[in-house]
Amino acid sequence: MSASTQLSVGFIGVGKMGWPMAARLVQAGVDVCVCDARADEAARFVAEIGGSRALTPKAAVEGRDIVITMLPDSKIVEAVLFAGPDCAALAMNPGAILLEMTSGAPAKTQEFAARLAQQSIRTLDAPVSGGVARAITGDLAIMVGGDDAVLEIVRPVLALMGTSIHKIGDVGTGQAMKALNNLVSAGGFLIAAEALLIGRKFGLEPETMLNVLNVSSGMNNSTQKKFKQFVLSRSFDSGFGLDLMVKDLSIALDVGRETATAAPLSALCRELWAGAAQALGPGEDHTAVTKHAELIAGATLGGNNQKTG
Repeated sequence: MSASTQLSVGFIGVGKMGWPMAARLVQAGVDVCVCDARADEAARFVAEIGGSRALTPKAAVEGRDIVITMLPDSKIVEAVLFAGPDCAALAMNPGAILLEMTSGAPAKTQEFAARLAQQSIRTLDAPVSGGVARAITGDLAIMVGGDDAVLEIVRPVLALMGTSIHKIGDVGTGQAMKALNNLVSAGGFLIAAEALLIGRKFGLEPETMLNVLNVSSGMNNSTQKKFKQFVLSRSFDSGFGLDLMVKDLSIALDVGRETATAAPLSALCRELWAGAAQALGPGEDHTAVTKHAELIAGATLGGNNQKTG
């Protein structure tokens, strides 16, 4: 039996990303108990993948070596850990490890770590990058903040979910890095969308432009992995929500304010994404920000019609 399968895991949050991540652990033989605010989703996970489920965070983590939280934001993580009689912190054993894999707020995670340390519970923040497709294959990039010795204990478990594990610094630094990564990604997406729209109105075909960009200096992650797949196809279904991108950009700007770093371009980027989210409404994929850019430009990147009106 490998080191990873000897460690028991309470996994809280089996959403779009949490489901394939938890599935990787179960399929590798790890003893996993899942919990989700949607009890039917946790039940479906067990029926389709395996493991066990609990109806409350407290029940999910009782006696577990590692607790993984993969939730929408730090506010929800705080409620899961500390709010009410069914919270996780009430049942975590001394010596247990919290792996906070949410793309959360670094300052809040540092608060959580300090509170849990009073119970001799150790914390690592370990947000991920790569999307649903790489979560399914176990090829995520994982950014870890916390103690080196604790990382080595959980490394076999992390290695089941990601192939690129980066130690960033102290607790909270992984989440700071994740937010800054998404800031760069968001900026690259917007500028690529605008360039493609300019070209489209000039008479260039979007697919041709992308082919050139992807062998030239204008290449970025979005030109390679998002525009043909989710924008030109008009599927807008990458699996990462527009609201989550705005949250991550807000975290990046918060880090900038906390460090007194002037970041005017970053602030504009965040406002453009937030404006698109407000205009498009809830439930949109982050690649749907293109629809807002198309509306402003008066052109579309999909179909045969060059102009929107």
